Amino acid sequence: YKLSVSPEMDIMEYCRKEWRGNTPAAKRMRKGYEAVAQKFASIRRVRGDNYCALRATLFQALSQATQLPSWLQSEDFTMLPENLLSKYDWIKQWQLKQKLGRKMGEISDEIKEYLMLLRKKWKSISEIKGPIEKQEACDKLFKNEEEEYSLYEALKFLMLKTAIDLYNDDKNGRRVPVFSWLLFARDTSSNPYQLMHNHLNHIGHSGGLEQVEMFLLAYALQYTIQVYRLYKYSTDEFITLYPNDPEEDWPVVTLITEDDRHYNIPVRMCQETVL
Repeated sequence: YKLSVSPEMDIMEYCRKEWRGNTPAAKRMRKGYEAVAQKFASIRRVRGDNYCALRATLFQALSQATQLPSWLQSEDFTMLPENLLSKYDWIKQWQLKQKLGRKMGEISDEIKEYLMLLRKKWKSISEIKGPIEKQEACDKLFKNEEEEYSLYEALKFLMLKTAIDLYNDDKNGRRVPVFSWLLFARDTSSNPYQLMHNHLNHIGHSGGLEQVEMFLLAYALQYTIQVYRLYKYSTDEFITLYPNDPEEDWPVVTLITEDDRHYNIPVRMCQETVL
C-alpha cells in the first residue's frame, strides 16, 4: 500500500533537508518554517496528487474530530444527490472517479454511497477518545485507497451543493460571502454547471484546488482552513484564513503550503494556540 499521509517528522529537520541553498527563496522558506515551528513541532507530508488539498483538509478535520458536524447529522443528507438531480439534470455529467460508461441513474446511488461512507467514518473516528487510537484510525483510513478516494468524491459533491446554494442565494438577493462573487466571476465558472464541468470534474484528475475553491471547501465543511503560505513569509498573506471572516463556532484546521498547489500538515502543537 501507499501511505497517503507520511509519518511525522521534525519540522526544522524537514526544512533543512528541503531548503539547503542560499537563494532568496530558500531563505524565505526557512524563515517560514521557523515561524511554523513556533507553533507546531512536526510535519506530515501529504501525497502530492491533485487531491492533496482535499486530503490534507480532511485528514486534519478527522484527526481532531470529537463530534459529527451538524450538517452530517441532518436527515436529508444522504438524499442530496437525488434532490439535486431532480432539479438539475446536468449533474448527470458529474465525473465519477475512473468509471466511464456507466448507465444513467447510477450516479445518485454512487454519490449517496460516498456520502454515507463520509458520515460513517466521521462518526466512528470522532467517537474514539484516545488521541493515539484516533490517529491510528486516521492512518488506517488514509491507507485504504478505495475508501479514501470515495471520500474525496463526497467532498467534491458537497462543494457543488454549496456552490449551487450560494449561486441561488445571490440570484435571490440574499447576502453571500465575497468569495462567492469571485467564484462565479471567472469566465470558466459563471454558474454552477460551468463550475462542475470546468473545475470540480477535474479536481483529482488534471488539477487541484484553486485559491477561490479553498473558500468553497471551507464553506462546504463549515471549517476554517488556516494555511501557512510559506512563500508569502513576511507579508500579511503569510497566514491566510479560508474564509477570512470565519464563523466563531467553526473548528479550525491548519495546513502548510510552499506554493498554493501542494499542501502538507503540521502536527503536535507546541502550546495552546488560539486563532
